[in-house]
Amino acid sequence: MSDSGFSCQSQQNNISTNQLCEGWECSEDEGRRMKRREKNRVAAQKSRKRQTQRADLLHEACELLEQRNRKLRREVDSLSEEQHLLTEALRAHEPFCPIMHCSFASSTSSTLQPENMAARSV
Repeated sequence: MSDSGFSCQSQQNNISTNQLCEGWECSEDEGRRMKRREKNRVAAQKSRKRQTQRADLLHEACELLEQRNRKLRREVDSLSEEQHLLTEALRAHEPFCPIMHCSFASSTSSTLQPENMAARSV
């Protein structure tokens, strides 16, 4: 019976050793899984942070472009008003213009050449 008792004892030791090894492998797999999850969590945080920073930069750029657009629109409005005033001044001046063909519609450069102006004034 000592042989059978020894073999039973040996089988029990093998079973408990296998369970320990399986447990160790599980804990090793679990450790790898935990490290991978932690690494993934950190990577996700970094990605979200980069995405937030990019969104902030885009928002700032958008604000600057909107400000510039408003400024340019004001400048266009001012120049349009100046053009309107100058056009009105020119139309008011046309009837009193001493040069014969000084009309707002004819904008040919030949009528404003010095030799043409001298010939007309004589």
